[in-house]
Amino acid sequence: MGEQRGVVHPAQDRVVVLPRGGDRRARRGQRVPQDQRPGRDLGAGLTQAEPHLAPRLVTQAVLAPHHRHRQAHGHSPQAARRGYHRGMPRLPDLGITVGLLPPGPTGSVLDVPGAGLGHATVWRDEPPPPGGRGTARTGVTVIDPGGDLFRFPVPAGGAVLNGAGECTGMLAAQEWGLAETPVFLTSTMQLGRVYDAACELLAGEQPAIGAEDVIIPIVAECDDSFLSESRRMQVQRDDVRVALAAARASAGAGPPAEGAVGAGTGMSCLGYKGGIGAASRVVPGGATVGVVTMTNFGDRERLTVAGVPAGRLLPDPGESQACPGPAGSCIVVVLTDGPLDAAACQRLARRAGLGLARVGSTAHHASGEIFLALATGPRAPRGEAASRSPVSGSALDDYFAAVVEATEEAVLNSLLQAETVTGRDGHTSYGLPAGAVRRLVAGRTADPS
Repeated sequence: MGEQRGVVHPAQDRVVVLPRGGDRRARRGQRVPQDQRPGRDLGAGLTQAEPHLAPRLVTQAVLAPHHRHRQAHGHSPQAARRGYHRGMPRLPDLGITVGLLPPGPTGSVLDVPGAGLGHATVWRDEPPPPGGRGTARTGVTVIDPGGDLFRFPVPAGGAVLNGAGECTGMLAAQEWGLAETPVFLTSTMQLGRVYDAACELLAGEQPAIGAEDVIIPIVAECDDSFLSESRRMQVQRDDVRVALAAARASAGAGPPAEGAVGAGTGMSCLGYKGGIGAASRVVPGGATVGVVTMTNFGDRERLTVAGVPAGRLLPDPGESQACPGPAGSCIVVVLTDGPLDAAACQRLARRAGLGLARVGSTAHHASGEIFLALATGPRAPRGEAASRSPVSGSALDDYFAAVVEATEEAVLNSLLQAETVTGRDGHTSYGLPAGAVRRLVAGRTADPS
């Protein structure tokens, strides 16, 4: 049985839980000194957080061993100073700009006030079934809009580009135009476990759930079986608990962990290692649009970076005999603090497909491209209408552009932040070489003047 380590991800040392619920947050570019005690990052975002809760939960947050091929990525010292996931560069660190709108301070969904993004990574090596659970490269990721979503649900809408996938709670969100739970991401065969755990955890926080009304948690999936053993249930209830707590603790901090982390641990995208990516844009008027992607789709030959056909120009990433297929799925979650209603959220969600197309997606027959958009601006008590007038008509154009730009950048961040991962049966998904991408794009997009 492979060794498991219960640790908090290094990128999550930016919110430090202090006695009596206090916390201190690092400003952009500033590191918080590490505290090696377990659970130092959990609990700050929870109402009346239990002081002994985090040490019990954090034992399930498993960080991958440090045996992956770091030298292939050209680590950026600038990215390391900013606290990015394992010092990996993001797209702006390469000097590559996508679109016209400016990003928020962290360039992530955490730029939306109150929003959180958290992960629990499941990484283990056991004998294959039936002797053990096999190789696990999977996990859970949670996007939390913030606050009590049961008492104060948020406008929501969704869209499907290709429907070979699953997202529980989406039909109810479409029908009512509201989201009343955070969004949970995981792998295909673990969806039921995450759904069950979400019901229990959220009902434990809000006694009215199950008494006054029931909930249908929003849980979306992608297939990570190229790297992770899917014949055994790898995700446990505590993994969902850890990811939810980490999401709430991350609100107001940043940047979040991305790449091969949480639900993105076993994902592959456009011929390289994919995973979780995030980006943000600020629209005229000051509202923020944040995007989170779980990327698991596409052919390497179609990879496009800032308009450059990078997949056809980069060298072959490795010598693995097996490679992931092009049909895998992509989940896109859009979150904004703009005053949008459900109809506008649905229109925003549709635009995520344009961002995917810009990086090389063609929405394969067996791929599930599922998009959700949530708006925290016009929030109202459960059963009541929002009093704030929503943005509509052509005033939504900047929001549409923000979704397209942020989706494109989030996909590329998911690739750049992901290191090479070897999983079940020796299958390997190789990290995108950042240095080569930088040189390639700079050479093709240089100002001729």
